[in-house]
Amino acid sequence: MDTTRVEVTTTGGSYPVYIAAGAVAHLGSLIEAAAPGSRRFVVSSPPIWKRHGRAFEKVASAPPVLIPDGERHKTAVTVNKVYEALLEAKADRSAVVIAVGGGVIGDLVGFAAATFLRGVRLVQVPTTLLAQVDSAIGGKVGINHPLGKNLIGAFHHPLLVVSDPDVLGTLARREFRAGLYEVVKYGVIADAALFDRIGAERDAIFAREPRVLADIIATSCRIKAAVVSADEREAGPRRALNFGHTLGHALEAVTSYKRFRHGEAIAYGMLAAMALGVARGVTPPDAEASVRRLITALGPLPPVADLSAGDLIAAAGHDKKIVAGTLHFVAASGIGSTVTLTDVTPQDLRGALAAIGVGRR
Repeated sequence: MDTTRVEVTTTGGSYPVYIAAGAVAHLGSLIEAAAPGSRRFVVSSPPIWKRHGRAFEKVASAPPVLIPDGERHKTAVTVNKVYEALLEAKADRSAVVIAVGGGVIGDLVGFAAATFLRGVRLVQVPTTLLAQVDSAIGGKVGINHPLGKNLIGAFHHPLLVVSDPDVLGTLARREFRAGLYEVVKYGVIADAALFDRIGAERDAIFAREPRVLADIIATSCRIKAAVVSADEREAGPRRALNFGHTLGHALEAVTSYKRFRHGEAIAYGMLAAMALGVARGVTPPDAEASVRRLITALGPLPPVADLSAGDLIAAAGHDKKIVAGTLHFVAASGIGSTVTLTDVTPQDLRGALAAIGVGRR
């Protein structure tokens, strides 16, 4: 197995992210090396298990726990189903919980692992591009609240992460594209070469060529690992990872998590952030144009013209990035760098929303 290993350093130690085609076949041995003799409990969703379940049957110590997927199911009700299944299986504090799925499954199962018996070990096996490049790494776990996304959560780092590009072969094009927007994010905030590569190798990426996919996944993981290692609990530099998320999360919340894939909402959030940055004089207009061209070239986004700017601004008011009453809004100072604004006004947000086509006041 030709494996790339990315190390994530935390205050409690470090953990590896393994990136390799065919890595899922080695999951059992990787867990055994990290947690010898442990009982293992796989939590996934019915569609994921239907496609990939055979690969995990021998890894688990009990039948899989299958829960509904999707942002609207990322709730305390679903977490309770995981608790009940683990209790029925007599899982104890030595257990390893394995999250197999996309970002929603990873976040929700991670939250369950963080809180079950005050914390059990977690392994992340992301099966979407978005989860492989972003949400499975960094220890943020949580669930949604009607007032906002991920408002209930914890920091609970995994024992290890196993990212296998081969599992992306069954991913719907829309879901794959949604993950690619998060790769765009990494390019904008930290790596101009990665940003340029997405446009230059777009056809190979959409063809899901294993070498190309493994490389952009590894590059994204290295960026996130470096940021998380420098600022584990988002006191400063880690806020850059929130580029596009303030209004992206608002779009998800006001549409009850039904209209957008997470990456699609973040794409709009990035476009809005670029427009706001230009209006405030911190983002070069040519950088804004480059981001707009690349996102447009990757494919269509759901409509936003019918949404209310007022509703979106209100939703942004519940954002986790508000500290002591101040919204920390991440803008781009160029392709590959960011600046955080702490004086963004509702009028600024209204202008940014108008720039992405939000039509109602």
